[in-house]
Amino acid sequence: MNLHYFPVALPFFFILVMILAAVIALVEIRVLRYAYEKIGIPLKYFYALLIASLVGSYINIPIATLPARRILSDQIVNFFGMQYVIPAVVDWPGTVIAVNIGGAVIPLLVSLYLMIKLRIFGSALLGVTVVAVVCHWLAHPVPGIGIAEPLVVPSLVTAIVALLISRRHAAPIAYIAGSAGTLIGADLLNLYRVRGLGAPVASIGGAGTFDGIFLTSILAVVLAGLLTEQRA
Repeated sequence: MNLHYFPVALPFFFILVMILAAVIALVEIRVLRYAYEKIGIPLKYFYALLIASLVGSYINIPIATLPARRILSDQIVNFFGMQYVIPAVVDWPGTVIAVNIGGAVIPLLVSLYLMIKLRIFGSALLGVTVVAVVCHWLAHPVPGIGIAEPLVVPSLVTAIVALLISRRHAAPIAYIAGSAGTLIGADLLNLYRVRGLGAPVASIGGAGTFDGIFLTSILAVVLAGLLTEQRA
């Protein structure tokens, strides 16, 4: 059973890599020079986490299997301008429910760490709730993929919510709300819609939501730098 594949087509995966490289360059040349002070994690470790998220997007951990139905295989699905990968499968048991390392496990662990370290439980949970509601409303079942949502929605909604809740902690709230809110609203609350979509793998934090969660992580760095620059 091969559960390891990149959730988006390679051209779009490379675009995510280029966006990360651009933000790192902006920080290193001091355009966003104070970003590390506001994120809550030393920037060198935050870079490592973002890179680990990209690499971890390749790995899915199976947790359950839905009854076998017609399964789509080895295709590229277009949704809101993004291309998502349906892995090639043979004699597949049904729709495998899995957890994506880069799009679910790492973001949730980092979010928990930030909430504990910065003691922002109330504001973080408020942000997660708002983002989850919006993502649940916008999520769509996509044949062969599972649940997907428009690419820019998590990032834009998260930016607005984080700024409204707390300018001081906008960066960590953006990361927490964008990651956990997207996972809960788009993936977990829509698992019941996966049956019958013909998806060989329905990955929580994988295809359909990984790109939005990853861009939200980038947004946290940008917010951190820009807000601190305005106060300098």
